[in-house]
Amino acid sequence: MSQSVELEKGYFGEFGGSFVPPELLEVLKILDENFNKYKDDEEFINEFKYYLEEYVGRETPLYFAERLTKELGGAKIYLKREDLNHTGSHKINNVLGQILLAKRMGAKRVIAETGAGQHGVATATVCAMFGMDCTIYMGAEDTKRQALNVFRMELLGAKVVAVSKGQGRLKEAVDEALGDLVQNYENTFYLLGSAVGPHPFPTMVKHFQSVISRESRAQILKKEGKLPYAVLACVGGGSNAIGSFAEYLSDKEVRLIGVEPSQAATLTTGTTGVIHGFKCIVLQDEEGNPKPTYSIAAGLDYPGVGPEHSHLKTSGRADYVAVTNEEVLEAFQVLSKLEGIIPALESAHAVAYAMKLAPTLEKEQSIVINISGRGDKDVEQVFHMLEKN
Repeated sequence: MSQSVELEKGYFGEFGGSFVPPELLEVLKILDENFNKYKDDEEFINEFKYYLEEYVGRETPLYFAERLTKELGGAKIYLKREDLNHTGSHKINNVLGQILLAKRMGAKRVIAETGAGQHGVATATVCAMFGMDCTIYMGAEDTKRQALNVFRMELLGAKVVAVSKGQGRLKEAVDEALGDLVQNYENTFYLLGSAVGPHPFPTMVKHFQSVISRESRAQILKKEGKLPYAVLACVGGGSNAIGSFAEYLSDKEVRLIGVEPSQAATLTTGTTGVIHGFKCIVLQDEEGNPKPTYSIAAGLDYPGVGPEHSHLKTSGRADYVAVTNEEVLEAFQVLSKLEGIIPALESAHAVAYAMKLAPTLEKEQSIVINISGRGDKDVEQVFHMLEKN
C-alpha cells in the first residue's frame, strides 16, 4: 500500500500526523475541513449541547466517595460518573459529536471499531436515533468476552463483523475498519472511538470528550474551592483519559495520571513507531510490527496509544503507570462493596492505582478518578475469573 505523509497538521510534539494512502488522505482533509467548520458553528454547538443534556443525561456528577476515602485514609476521592451516561460510558460524548458531523457531511453509512463494545453500542445507538446504516468491526475474541454488548449492538440495528485475523482483538478490528474506509470512502463515515488514528481523529475525539474535564474542573472548584492534587484515568487508546485531562493541561500543579494494564503497558514500556496511520509510542518488535497484547479489559487491549498521550509522556506533563490484573480485580470488588458502584474493568484500572496513591496524600488533598464506564458488561467475565481463582 503506497503511503503519503501529511507533515503540517495533527502533531503533538513529534507524534501524530497522517501516514495513509493518497486516496484516504483526501478523505481526511475533507473531514478536517468539516470538523473545523462546524466545531465553532453556533447551530452545531447548540445541537450537540441539546443531545448531551436531553439524550445522554449530562452533566454527570462528581461524586465524593466517602466510604472509599475513609477506608484508604489520606486524600479525598471524587468519582467523575461517566458510567451514568446513556449507554453506560464516556463513549457517547464522542459518537454524538461525530454523528452530527456525519449528518452534515451527507454520509449514508457509518462504520466503527470496538474493543469492549461500549463504543460499538454508543455508535449503534446514535445510528438508530438518526436512521443511519451501521457496521461495527469487533475482534472475534472480544465478541466472546463481550457477548452481551454484541447483542445490544445487533438489537440497535447494527451489523457486527467479527474479525478473526491475528489475535482477533481491537487492533485487528481497527485494521478492518480502515480497510473498509479505503474501499468505501465515497459514502462512508468512519466513527473512530478513541483518540488515535491519523489526523484529525485524535484532535476531534479530544474536542468532543473534553466535556468530561470541563465539568469536573468546575465541579471540584465548587466542592473543594481548589483544584485536585491529581486526575486519574485508565488508558488504552486514550479517549477517556484525554477527555479527563484536557481542561487541566495548563494547570501545572495538577498531576495527570494515566493507568495502563501491565500486559499492555504501551506508554510504560513502548517505543516510537507508526500504527494505524499515525506516529505514537507503540509496543512493537525489532521489525516494527505491533506486539501481541493482553488485558482483562478488552477496551485497553491495544498496542498503540493516542499521539497526545505520547507527547504528554515524553514532555513530562503526564505520568503513566501500570497495574496488574490482580490489583484491577481487587479494585473492581472494593468500589462495588464500599460505594455500590460497579465499574467497568477499564475504569477499575484507575481505581486500582488510586487505592495506592490516596493513602500517601494528606487529608486536605483531593483526587479525581474518571469512572469511564459501568461494569454490567464485565460482571459475567469477573464472576468466572474469581470462581476460577
